[in-house]
Order: sequence, then structure tokens, then C-alpha cells
Amino acid sequence: MNPEPQLRPDDPLLAAVQRNCHITDARHARGMTLCNYLLEMREFYRWERDLPLAEPPPRAEVGRWLAAREALWNDLDDSGADYGPLPVGAELYDPFATDAINRALFAQGMVYGAGIGRFHKPHFFLGRLLRRERRGEVDVLVAGREYVRDLNAAPAALQRGTVYLRQEALRRWLWEKVEGWNLRPHAGAVKATLASYGYASDPRQAIERMTEAESETLILHELGEHAAGLALGADWEEMLNGFSGRRAEILARALRDNLADCLSTLPVLLERDARASLHFWFANFDGMRQTLSPRLTAAYAEWSDSGDSAQLRAALAAGREHWQVLAARLLEEYRRHGGGAESRIEALAEQLDALAL
Repeated sequence: MNPEPQLRPDDPLLAAVQRNCHITDARHARGMTLCNYLLEMREFYRWERDLPLAEPPPRAEVGRWLAAREALWNDLDDSGADYGPLPVGAELYDPFATDAINRALFAQGMVYGAGIGRFHKPHFFLGRLLRRERRGEVDVLVAGREYVRDLNAAPAALQRGTVYLRQEALRRWLWEKVEGWNLRPHAGAVKATLASYGYASDPRQAIERMTEAESETLILHELGEHAAGLALGADWEEMLNGFSGRRAEILARALRDNLADCLSTLPVLLERDARASLHFWFANFDGMRQTLSPRLTAAYAEWSDSGDSAQLRAALAAGREHWQVLAARLLEEYRRHGGGAESRIEALAEQLDALAL
């Protein structure tokens, strides 16, 4: 593990990344539903103030902080501020030049991430580099404590052949998921996951064990994303980047996610007999991905009840073919119709029963 970097609060690099984080939040944060926005902002406050995970943020303080943050965003919007370069040593770097920036930062024990996420929102973070790995053709960078980040902290992402795994973001995401489940506890994959990690006897240590073990599950998914990307080709990203609405993008991402997990995540977890991680994966199998995959859901129930993985393995084998065929169908629409394909793909998203496996 790399030593903790020594950063001053007024470090120019911190200030530059922070400004870019404020700009992306100013442009995109308020596009969420009100409920999701308030929940995200509450947790963002807790991260900025470094509050313990179990400590409820003081409501009055959060309200004042929220008003100040929205005023800052309004000022940035009004000024037309754009993303600025990052000073690293004596050089200035484009904020999306992650490879070059990280080559300069690794020796300082830091890792930087930047990329375009869901619905075209740029994301930035700067954190402590815990370790670097090489998995086949893919670099894996594991970050620990984060010094700067924007509102939406994705625990893992694939950017141009590099996987970024953010353990602090994963830990907080896990805690929030468990908090939500505790409000309405019920049997199923979440309960099985928590039991596997001994949550009832020691919640904090269970979250720590989950953070470490499920980092691997997230890495496996991103490796699957890389394999799916190779299979689908460069046109896929071009198609995603061209969507102007959300419905087509949600469908396309769900198809690729399902393909990635049939190619990598679930086969490897089954091969390793990683039962806790399999429960964890299905605990987070939701939304359109799950709607498209009733066979996989049924196969998990069979495996969970009996321990027999035959149906699960068969569902994965069928899924590898099914999701690639459907993804190719979207690509064919795009290649034929360009920007006009989006409305056709949105129409497909209204016929999920016909697409499901």
C-alpha cells in the first residue's frame, strides 16, 4: 500500500479538481428527481463533513449547506465557467487526460479519475492510490480515501481500458443500501448477503469485510464491460454518446451490463463458489436489467434454495448469446439510421417482454 500523500488544503491541484467537480454538479446535479437529489445531497454533505457513516447529518446544517452549494452552482452557471486544466508539478493537463495525469501522480501515492458517465455527466475524483494491478489487457487502479469528488461517486468505472475501483465510495454506497433495507427488512438476496458477512453481530466490521470482498465483484463486472466493449466495437460508445434522452440509454446500458455479467462476473463467481458475492450481486440486480432477465432471477432462487447451480449456469450460457444479439440489433439500428435510431431504440424499450430472457 502506498503511503498517505501529504496535501495542503490550499494545494492548487485540489482546488482545480474541486472547481471542475462544482462545474459538473452545477450543470447536471439538479436534473435528478427531487427525492434522489435530496438523498444524494444528504450523503454528499456527510462525506464532505467526514461524518461517521452511522451519524445522521444535522438537518438544519444540511439545509444551510444546500442553500450555499446551490448558490455557488448558480454563480458558476451564470458565469459560463468551463472545465479547467489541472496543475501537476510544473505541467498543466487537460482534465480528461487521465493517463498522463496519473503517470505524474502515482509517485505521489495518488490516483485521479475523470470520465463521462450516465446521461453525459462528467465525473472527477482525486484520491489515495492503494494499489495497481494488471488483469489481462486491463489496468486496475484501486483508490482509498478520496480528497475531492463530485456529487455522484460511482464505486467502479471503466475508462479507456482502465478500471477505477473506489473503495471509499463503495463503503458509503454499501452503508446507504443497508440503511435503506433496514427500514423495510425482508427475505431475499440482501438478507442473505448480510448474513454471509455477519452483519447482525457487528455491522461496522461486516461493511468493512463487504467493501474488501465485493471490490473484486465490481472489478469482475468492469472486466466484463471491457470484454463486451471489444465484442460490440467502437460504434457502441459513439451510439451512447449520441443519445439525447434517457430511455434509449437506459436500455443500451442494461443490455451491456447483462452481457458483461454473463461474460465475466457471474461465471467467475460460480467457478470460485463465492456464495456471499453471488448473493451480493443479486441483491443489486434491479431496474431494467432485472426486468429483462426473469430466467436469471428464477435460476438464482433455485440456486439459493437448493445449492444446485445448473439452472444458473444454463441461464448465463443463454444470456451470453441473447444479450449480444440484442446489442447487435441496437447497433444495426444506429448504423442504418444514425441519430434517427434513438426513437427506434426507445420504441424497443417499450416492449421489454419481447426482449426479455
